[in-house]
Amino acid sequence: MATFKALQGDITRLPVDAIVNAANTSLLGGGGVDGAIHRAAGPELLQACRPLNGCKVGQAKATPGFRLPARYVIHTVGPVWYGGNRNEAELLAACYRACIALALQQLQGVQSIAFPCISTGAYGYPAQAAAQIAVEACREAAGDAPLEISFCCFSARDLALYEALLR
Repeated sequence: MATFKALQGDITRLPVDAIVNAANTSLLGGGGVDGAIHRAAGPELLQACRPLNGCKVGQAKATPGFRLPARYVIHTVGPVWYGGNRNEAELLAACYRACIALALQQLQGVQSIAFPCISTGAYGYPAQAAAQIAVEACREAAGDAPLEISFCCFSARDLALYEALLR
């Protein structure tokens, strides 16, 4: 059965099987968590991302973790917030579902996965709504799988949102 926890910290340092990268559609690096993951993984990550030919919003693709403690990086592209009228909630939920499906069905031996707060930085998704979607989508997607799911929050404010939802 899936287990859930929230923590505050640097996702690039977590000793989990897979971390999720809140990437842009090019998968070639960017700011925020995306830039941090690319820097920590080393230049090999960029080289592994090039032949993937990008990623669409709501989908996921995987690479090795290279210099990260995590064996895999699962790249997903969250939606930009436009006020909630452009299917943003469904697209955000699709990110979490796609990452878990990829981890369980295509990656060898993944038993733990850590997610950042997808779309809540530069993409402007409201943190409370995003956290609610993240927790619900992960619970649904993981089902009875023996998977440890961590929500790695950068800020104490985000951590408090996830802790309240996981009670």
